[in-house]
Amino acid sequence: MLTELAVENLGVIKRLNLVLGPGMTALTGETGAGKTLVVTAVDLLLGGRADPALVRFDAGEATVEGRFDHQGEEVLLRRVVPADGRARAYVDGRLASAATLAELGAELVDLHGQHEHQSLLRRVHQRAALDRFGDVDLAPLMEARAALADLNRRRAELGGDERSRAREIELCRFQLADLDEAGLENPDEEEALKAEEAVLADAAASREAARQAAMSLGADGAVGAGLAQVAAALESRLPLESEHERLVDLVAEVGDLSTELRRAAESIDENPVRLAEVRQRRELLVDLRRKYGETVAEVMEFHRDLSARLAELEDFDRLAKDLDGEHQRRAAAVAEAGAKVGAARRQAAQALGGEVTSRLRELAMARAEVQLEVGDDPGDDVDILLAANSGAPGLPLTSAASGGELARVMLALRLVISSGPPVLVFDEVDAGIGGQVAQTVGGALSRLTSDHQVLVVTHLPQVAAWADRQVSIVKHDDGVSTTVLAETLDGEDRVVELSRMLSGSPDSDSARRHASELLQMSQG
Repeated sequence: MLTELAVENLGVIKRLNLVLGPGMTALTGETGAGKTLVVTAVDLLLGGRADPALVRFDAGEATVEGRFDHQGEEVLLRRVVPADGRARAYVDGRLASAATLAELGAELVDLHGQHEHQSLLRRVHQRAALDRFGDVDLAPLMEARAALADLNRRRAELGGDERSRAREIELCRFQLADLDEAGLENPDEEEALKAEEAVLADAAASREAARQAAMSLGADGAVGAGLAQVAAALESRLPLESEHERLVDLVAEVGDLSTELRRAAESIDENPVRLAEVRQRRELLVDLRRKYGETVAEVMEFHRDLSARLAELEDFDRLAKDLDGEHQRRAAAVAEAGAKVGAARRQAAQALGGEVTSRLRELAMARAEVQLEVGDDPGDDVDILLAANSGAPGLPLTSAASGGELARVMLALRLVISSGPPVLVFDEVDAGIGGQVAQTVGGALSRLTSDHQVLVVTHLPQVAAWADRQVSIVKHDDGVSTTVLAETLDGEDRVVELSRMLSGSPDSDSARRHASELLQMSQG
């Protein structure tokens, strides 16, 4: 929903702020007051052409801002049009391109009238609308197409032309020979080699350290002899008997430790040959990881995948034959599902064209006829055609209808399909109609509010009376400058505005009675 629209220095508008609500809002006012400029402002927010001529004569730039409530989130769109230079677009305060603005705006608003943003003018939306109307089941076709696309991907991955396959086979064999020669079996090999290298590289120093420690702790060493001397000094001293026993045990423990260190020193063997082998193996693993994976485990996985790929390439002819047969079956499934969708779309197209034509009869286009042209199966190419007069050929909407006619066709389509963006803006929808037809158009617009917020620029009181709220656009010219004001009308003020629209005489008692009757009739 469009909750607020702010406009500055656009045409005759110096500053205008509209706070909008749900339902239907009618914008009314004298010709030239600036009503259509409000629609132009919305058009700019949707990425429309930023013409410098739109900038007010006494300003350097025009600014339009729109605040939307979209799916529970606030979205801010802003467009700045300078008198000189390039226009700028913003989404939620950040710079954006006009294309981005248009893409986002298409989800928010449809303009119906002389503008080019109507979603139903685009073929993709016409097809989607037809599918919704006819409840066309696209799931089997989508599944068949996805299966065929997956098969085509597998065929492409299998190998390209014969030369590219030969090159890939040669590369696979070279890499496999490299990996086979390495003989990788343990994903943790690199960590084990690192630990072994640490031991081998420090063997001489470790043996010498163990020998020195054994000597020091032995019976003739400084530590061993010292402990024995202390133990002897405490011997036969009753007050220290407990401490003497502990010292005797400690002397024995130190002796055992000395013996173990001596054995350890004798067991540590310098092995420069093995050390060189370990270092060379580690260098090989580093090289393999650089080429084939981050870890040894990844390199081993690459090895397995490469073996499978080579087998696949060498068995190409058989696999390609199998895939060709599968391709024929899946292509046939796509064609079968497409034929069903095409038939459903053509059946729905006839019904939709009839219903929209019937709606147009109510909207003062008695001789108009809408047809839907559906292309070959599965009928993805859908065109909505309009024959504006009896016997006339159906032509695309963009070339067959004037602004007002196009707006009414879109209104009829919306009434039948009831889909599209949450905000619908109608301009010129009442061109060339009046009386009872205008009443019908107003009622039709009002019915759209069950699913949409509707803004309509209108000169007809019969249309405006159906609105949930009415905003009067008034231009004031004091001889020095011109300003445009927007006023939401309530109660008697709305009756006065409708009286002006009915007779041009807002003070006329009969016009006011008629205006009150219109409101009572429309508002129920």
